Amino acid sequence: MSNLTNAKSSRKSKVNLLPQEIRDQLHALLRSGSMHQKDILEAVNQMIDEAGLPEDAKLSRTGFNRFAKKFETIGERIRQSREVAEVWTAKLGEAPTSDVGKLLQEFVRTMAFETSMKMMDASDEEDAKPIDPKALGQLALVIQRVEAAAMSSLKVEKEIREAVLEEQRKKLDTLDVKQGVTEATKQTIRVALGI
Repeated sequence: MSNLTNAKSSRKSKVNLLPQEIRDQLHALLRSGSMHQKDILEAVNQMIDEAGLPEDAKLSRTGFNRFAKKFETIGERIRQSREVAEVWTAKLGEAPTSDVGKLLQEFVRTMAFETSMKMMDASDEEDAKPIDPKALGQLALVIQRVEAAAMSSLKVEKEIREAVLEEQRKKLDTLDVKQGVTEATKQTIRVALGI
């Protein structure tokens, strides 16, 4: 029974087997919300006919409804995550994008930590299996990517700061005595700004 279940879960859905152009149009129709599902199903099956695909490539009503529901669930999650991001962005105000990135990196770090704690708890129980090396490797990869993103963010922040300072330096150098700025004043400003 479990082998049959595994075979079913590893088999690709008919939608995933469709050519990319048809899948793209299907996704666009579902996102638009301007058509009923039965009309979308008919349109997709007509595209399958026009593409010269075999009859068994056509989507059944049940399979299509299952895919549409999954598509809507994913869309709802994306909408919710955007709403949460908007709330946090409003909370952060005009904070640089890097602050939002740092927040997300911290969120992923926390998730990785909680996941590792759960894995350790599970492996401490009697009769528990040791931690799956593949899962451990994936967790390590997530942590590595988060840290690489943090380093990349720091590098970009540094480059932006340097570019702003260089721009300020150039503007300061263009000021002249006619505008009432002496070389001593310029030097005082340079020291104050660290340029």
